[in-house]
Amino acid sequence: MLSSDKVTCLTHIVLKGLLDKNLITLKDDAAAVRRGIKQAITAELKVGEDMDKAARQKLQSFSKKLIEGSPEWEILYKKFMKEEEVKKGRG
Repeated sequence: MLSSDKVTCLTHIVLKGLLDKNLITLKDDAAAVRRGIKQAITAELKVGEDMDKAARQKLQSFSKKLIEGSPEWEILYKKFMKEEEVKKGRG
């Protein structure tokens, strides 16, 4: 998970990018828009963490203990992450 400061920094970068490219115009409070962006970023990070946790639990359930970072572990981790993406409607 990113720190709150890093998420806040990303929020400002996203808002500036949207404004610079004229994808949005602000008629109301920019702080409210930033809060919405921050909530969206935080929610996405949470989904990613949940997917990572599920993939790691699958790897830990094997009777043969795999060493994290080994080629076999990496291949299975990617496979399980892809499965989680499909479950979440992201793949």
